[in-house]
Amino acid sequence: MNATSPAGALLLCRAEPETVRPVARLLRERMLLAPAGDGWSVLVPEGKPWRDGGAGGADAEPVDRVVAGWAAALAVGSTWPVLALWWDGDRAGHTLASGFRRPVGYVWLADGTPAGEDEAMRTFAERLGLDPVLDVQALDELIRPDPDADARVRLRGLLAVLTRIGLDLPPGLDPETPGDRLYAAADERPEAEPVVWTGWRAAMTAELDVVENSRLGPWMRGPRARALGGAQVAAGLPLALWGIGRRSGGWAFAGALLVAHGALGLAYDRFRADGVEGVDGAEDVGPV
Repeated sequence: MNATSPAGALLLCRAEPETVRPVARLLRERMLLAPAGDGWSVLVPEGKPWRDGGAGGADAEPVDRVVAGWAAALAVGSTWPVLALWWDGDRAGHTLASGFRRPVGYVWLADGTPAGEDEAMRTFAERLGLDPVLDVQALDELIRPDPDADARVRLRGLLAVLTRIGLDLPPGLDPETPGDRLYAAADERPEAEPVVWTGWRAAMTAELDVVENSRLGPWMRGPRARALGGAQVAAGLPLALWGIGRRSGGWAFAGALLVAHGALGLAYDRFRADGVEGVDGAEDVGPV
């Protein structure tokens, strides 16, 4: 890895593609979705936010900040965790988002020098249900000095540990592929599919179907639903404002999506009773 290496990122979701698909559409980003082992999926973003700032032509954002926001947005309305892997010419690392809990992550400098907190890696192992002895020992090796292991070697070591819980990335979708080639490599895979935005009404209906069939289903009606929705709105507003203040599109979107999930929870009975009429005509609403 060197200073001229193009930035790259992958979003690893611990759920099957059919479960990830409706939630990923809410990001309204150009991505490809593919199965990645037993109970895993991978989202491969095109990467414009950290290459040219996106369609608006603004300054490019740091890849770690963007994908951390996306991971948080995906995980906050789901029952499965999302792991963002990222790398650029100076550093590499990962961020794990799961529900409302604070994301945890770790960073290595380009030469592989550990630059994170040991406790974060142990929390990472606990949240993914990794073996507290064998897997944690393997992760500990990744946060010790090793002059022969650069940042991408560290990421490969992390992925090797995750294979023990079913992760199996398609060929070409790993830190060895240059960041500006990842999307094309995914597009060459026959099992990959584009994540297509279908409008707010279809997205909300699909999201409701996913939530109803999940462990959150019982929380979608009555006092508990109102309490949960209110908590989401209360947490999402300051997060969105913080993201805007930091000019972080990813975190701003995560906050906005959290507010949207809370509002949806508060209005759930009405949406179901009216056939989701409350979002009619919203297909033309611009990006969040």
